[in-house]
Amino acid sequence: MNAPISPAGPAGRALMPPAAPPAPWTAWIALSSAGLAWLFDAMDLQIFTLILFPSVSELIGSTDAGRIAGTGGVIIACKFFGWGSGGIAFGVIADHIGRARTMLVTVVIYSLFTALSGLAQTWWQLAAFQALAGVGMGGEWAAGAALVAETWPEQSRVRAMQLMQMCFALGFFAAAALNLLVGPYGWRWVFAAGAAPAPIIVLLRLCVPEPARWLAARNQRAADTRWSDPTATLRAIFAPDMRRRTIVAVLIALAMMAGSNSLAPLISPWVHQILPRDQQSAIGRTVSQFFMMMSIGGLVGYLGLMWPIARLPRRWVYAVIVVGSTTVALTQFISVTTVRQLLLFAPIYGFFAIGGFGFFAVYFPELFPTAIRATGQGFCWNMARSLAALGPLVAGALVGVMGSVPAAGRLIAFVYLVGFIAIWFGPETKGEPLQD
Repeated sequence: MNAPISPAGPAGRALMPPAAPPAPWTAWIALSSAGLAWLFDAMDLQIFTLILFPSVSELIGSTDAGRIAGTGGVIIACKFFGWGSGGIAFGVIADHIGRARTMLVTVVIYSLFTALSGLAQTWWQLAAFQALAGVGMGGEWAAGAALVAETWPEQSRVRAMQLMQMCFALGFFAAAALNLLVGPYGWRWVFAAGAAPAPIIVLLRLCVPEPARWLAARNQRAADTRWSDPTATLRAIFAPDMRRRTIVAVLIALAMMAGSNSLAPLISPWVHQILPRDQQSAIGRTVSQFFMMMSIGGLVGYLGLMWPIARLPRRWVYAVIVVGSTTVALTQFISVTTVRQLLLFAPIYGFFAIGGFGFFAVYFPELFPTAIRATGQGFCWNMARSLAALGPLVAGALVGVMGSVPAAGRLIAFVYLVGFIAIWFGPETKGEPLQD
């Protein structure tokens, strides 16, 4: 049985020498490529949430909010499971074949199956296509975040990671805008439009070189037979000096994902319950408006996060994010009774629940050395995503049991507090350089 490999190498020796700062054009191309791909990942992720009601109601032949929420939850769970498993697998692959090449493969996968989702004739076909699209989406973040972290100079790395993560909120906004423009022509066309930008990203990816840090790590691994096993990097993140970091990272990501991903599918059925009978045709437009407003709040949250995350302890920043998410979600599901009130809460919730994800783009790369960074980030992010896949299922079941979307939402809001407890067991990395 193979023993876990310590990323520090034999006798505590550093695995590789520090890499020189990259040329500016290399850093900007890497950021542009990863940012655009992350934008379209978020757009593809959000598209189904926006068209959940019309697509599922057509495929199951019912307008019952409980059935739609339950079936939609199953489809989203399949997508998140695909995201999680793909992210873990492609994280390992990115540490072995390179960040840029891995991202190229993931773009093709998620674009192809997003387009095929528009051809689904049954709900289970849609679930299968969305799960396969999720495989590509999951691999994108692990490889892209490692690429940006390793190509930007230390003094500007935090800002670059935040700019990349901002693209996620832009993707949510783009999905909502796309639904407003294309949605009237049918939900199938929304899926087709979501896959259209893929060729642009593929062309840009061909210009992205591998980071010098990764090339140095590959050369070091080639000289060390312990790394010949394809699972070596995966075992290394559970070595004694890494195990606690890995577990804490999974838990803090899980808290944010389980909260936001469980609450998002409730919006469409909730709007259906809030709107008067004579305004039911406005469901699609109202849901798009909600997510556009939430995305604007998320963008402001990403921008607002740049100052504290560069100056304050990482753990305190995260604690404020999850407490804010819990408070706003609870208040929203307690007090909102009209569409106008719902739209007013959307940007406030987005500020914490969407903008808060910018924390992980900074914190996760700091937890792992270069040789296992993509594996570590990919495993933690996507293991959390896989576990959070149960969230939409639970949310749909709670709506059926409790008979009310707000009642289910109030209960789910407390899941954010799991992260509040877990973060204090993780390391404080503020002021520490990226590990080589």
